[in-house]
Amino acid sequence: MKPPPDRSVIRPRRLRAVHLLGALCGAGIAALLLADCERERAPRGERLDAAGGGAPAQSGAATASAPVRPAPSSPQPKPVPVPPAGWGEKRVWTGTLAEQNELLFAELAYFHGLGKDKLAELRRIFAESGVIGQGNLAAARHPMSPAECEAKLEQADVRYEDERSERICGSRFMAPLYDPEAQKPEQAAACIDRLEFPNIPCRYPVTWVRANEAVEICRLMGKRLCDAHEWEGACAGRLTPPDYDFGLVEKMSLEDAMHLMRSRHNSRADKEKIWSYGDAYRKGICATGSAKSKSCTTGGWRQCGTNTYPAGSFPECRSALGVYDLHGNAAEHMNLPMRQREMASAGSQEYGYTEMKGSWFVFDQIYAHPDHCRWRAPFWHGGKVMSPASHRNYHLGFRCCKTLGR
Repeated sequence: MKPPPDRSVIRPRRLRAVHLLGALCGAGIAALLLADCERERAPRGERLDAAGGGAPAQSGAATASAPVRPAPSSPQPKPVPVPPAGWGEKRVWTGTLAEQNELLFAELAYFHGLGKDKLAELRRIFAESGVIGQGNLAAARHPMSPAECEAKLEQADVRYEDERSERICGSRFMAPLYDPEAQKPEQAAACIDRLEFPNIPCRYPVTWVRANEAVEICRLMGKRLCDAHEWEGACAGRLTPPDYDFGLVEKMSLEDAMHLMRSRHNSRADKEKIWSYGDAYRKGICATGSAKSKSCTTGGWRQCGTNTYPAGSFPECRSALGVYDLHGNAAEHMNLPMRQREMASAGSQEYGYTEMKGSWFVFDQIYAHPDHCRWRAPFWHGGKVMSPASHRNYHLGFRCCKTLGR
C-alpha cells in the first residue's frame, strides 16, 4: 500500500556561506567562534586564507552649542573565520579536517542555535575521536558540491523549512512522527530529523562516528538517538506501535534472541514492502549513484573516501512524513532495544544494541542487501550502543529523534 502524501508545505532557502557569515556577525557570536577556532586549530594543518571584519562604528550628534565631533571608535572586531575560497562551488575540501569541522561548528551555531558550552563539548567529542567529520579529506570525492545542491533545489523551488512542523517539534528541520491514518501531526509524541546529521540542507553528512558518540551529539542537540521502529515509521510514512519481542532475551542467548526477533519482524515486513518514495525500488531517485574509492578494499580511513552527496540534494527521496535520504548517502546508527528498559523513545539512557538502517551512496551499483523501510539488518558489527568500541566507518552516520513533552 502506497503511503498517503504529506500535505504540509515543505519549502529551503539559499544557504550560501556569505549568508551564514553575515548572520553570525549579526548574532554577535563572530568573535566567539574565531576565538574557539584559534584555540582548537590543529597545529599541523595548512593555514587557509581568511577574510572578514568591518569598519569601526562611527557616531556623532550635532548640537547648537558645540561643533560636531566623531565619537570614539569602537574596538575593531576580530575577523570572522570563513571557508576556503570556492568551497561552496567545489567538490573537494582543500584545507584540514580541523578547519572543515570548525565551519561545521559555525553552521551548527547558526542553523541550530548551539551555544558556547555545547560547542565546547562538541569540539571535545570530535577531538577525542580524531576522525569524526565529513570524511577523510585526502580520499573523499563528492559527486555534487553544496553550491550545486543549492542551485538544484532553487531551480525546483524546494524548501525544507516548515513552520507547522517547527512549532510542533520546537526545532528546525524536523518532522513529526505519527500515524496519518489515526492522528494529526500535533498528536505526535516524537519528531525525527528530516536529514542526516548535521541536519542542514546541502551539507554533507557526518560519518566515522561511533554509536555512543552519536548519542552524545544528539544529546547536545537537545535530542536522542532514534529507536529502530521510529526510523522505520518515518521511512514508511506511518509510525506504528513497536513490535519488539522483549521476552525472547529471557528465554535464550542474546544472539539467538536477536536473530529470532529480526526473522519474525522481517517476515511481517516483507509482506508489504515499501520505500520512502513508493512501493517499488527505483534507481536514481536517491543519493545512491556515487562511486566507491578504488583503493577502498578494507574499509580503512586512509583508503576509503566518504563520497557522499549534500544532504537533501534528491528531494524526491522523501517519505510521506517529510523525511529525506532514508535510502542512500550514509547508512545510519539506530537503537535496537532488546528489553523494555532499553527503549530510547520511552526515556532510556541505557540504550540497547546497534541497528544500522538505510543504505549508502553506491547502492545503485552495489545492491548489497534489501533496503525497504521496515527491513532490519543482520547484527552487522553489532554491539551495545553505548560501547566505546562500537562500529564506525566511511559510510555510516546518524540522525536524531526528539521526544516531545519531556
